[in-house]
Amino acid sequence: MKNYFDLTGQTAVVTGASTGLGLQMAKAFASQGANVVLLARRLNLLEENAAAIKQEFGVQALPLACDITDVEKVRGAVTAVMSKFGRVDILVNNAGTGAVAPAVEITDDQFNNELKIDLFGTFICAREFAKEMIKAHYGRIINIASMYGLVGNMAATCAPYHAAKGGVVNLTRALAAEWGKEGITVNAICPGYFWTPLTKETLETDWFASYAKGAIPLGRYGKEGELDTCALFLASPASSYVNGQNIAVDGGYTAI
Repeated sequence: MKNYFDLTGQTAVVTGASTGLGLQMAKAFASQGANVVLLARRLNLLEENAAAIKQEFGVQALPLACDITDVEKVRGAVTAVMSKFGRVDILVNNAGTGAVAPAVEITDDQFNNELKIDLFGTFICAREFAKEMIKAHYGRIINIASMYGLVGNMAATCAPYHAAKGGVVNLTRALAAEWGKEGITVNAICPGYFWTPLTKETLETDWFASYAKGAIPLGRYGKEGELDTCALFLASPASSYVNGQNIAVDGGYTAI
């Protein structure tokens, strides 16, 4: 039987790949034969991760320090990827941040920074890497949005995050519509509550755990590996006719 998830020889770029979900997705791609490019700001962690991926999966792994909000640095990353591999097949826009405070206390700088990283950074990376995908008439772009980009939340105090991720949701649709004719699919994953270095402090509080688990039909947080499979599907030939979709991986949170 054909392996519809085989990525042998392809190049996958993952932003925010120093820890957490980004690193997990990079490993998932490597497990299916893809060479991976790890982008983030902390080069020391990227180098450690790249070495571990090479050893475990026998693929090439390129660590690149990059601020995704700096257009010239993103262009430099594209140049480095093309110089090393000569192709870019998959891009995961995973890098992000989260300002947490009541809306009336959010500063202008906090709001602008959220949009700059989560929305502008996603667009810049998509735009610059898509230029190479268009030349090849093939590409898979996966934006990491959030279930908070689909719904509001009375328990959460992160209006800028909701706004930015809502922007990513509609940006995904717009790019999918524009680039489909170029052989590029653009989809988004909208994660629910997963353990990551960014969410750990909040998820461990008793009041939030009680609230969240009561609001999730499956009654628990997402586990390591449960987002990777969705990313692998969207990156692979198995999803060849899936385009412009925002897939919630949230245990059913947005279903009720």
